[in-house]
Amino acid sequence: MDIELMMRVWPFFLKAAWVTIQLSVLTTILGLICGASGAAARLSRLGWLRFLGAAYVSLFRGTPALIQLFILYFGGPQIGIQLDAFEAGVIGLGLNIGAYMTETIRGAIVAIDKGQREAARTLGLSHFQAFRKVTLPQALRLMIRPLGVNINALIKGTALVAAISVIELTYTAQRYIGSTYKPFEMFFLAGVLYMIIIYGTGRGIAWLDRKVRIV
Repeated sequence: MDIELMMRVWPFFLKAAWVTIQLSVLTTILGLICGASGAAARLSRLGWLRFLGAAYVSLFRGTPALIQLFILYFGGPQIGIQLDAFEAGVIGLGLNIGAYMTETIRGAIVAIDKGQREAARTLGLSHFQAFRKVTLPQALRLMIRPLGVNINALIKGTALVAAISVIELTYTAQRYIGSTYKPFEMFFLAGVLYMIIIYGTGRGIAWLDRKVRIV
């Protein structure tokens, strides 16, 4: 293992890791927005909203995320959508993970006994109040860990944006392999940094899970 080479390129990998973190954070935020919206649509009393929610989930879970990125980045200009590689990465991965988060959030809400909502209604609470005060607090306890799994999968999935030339960890490793011919060292550095990011994220999710369960 060429330690000297690894130390020389380490600062560039740290810079790429920061891009991966930014990408992960923005994509997670978009994914949560899409997931909450999708879950609301799938649980709606309106048939057309349920259809749209189901279509969204089926479309983005049923096709590869890489193809979705290619359509958005390379195909977007044909229909007037001009995005740089980073923007396309955030939107593409956000929409994709949002479909998985939709089912996670919906499953947690459905798992709460309907009798509790009915009891809240008999006490004079509106549908929204019963959801906010009775269903949602319990559903949050059920959805934190599964959402954490989604987020960890998302962080690993950010490697896909290397295919559209976002200069994150995987792209940086590939670029330096081309000039150093040292694939083991370059991918080892990228792997270590991915592991650090995922470990830190996991610890944060575990802390949040404990806080939610205490409340």
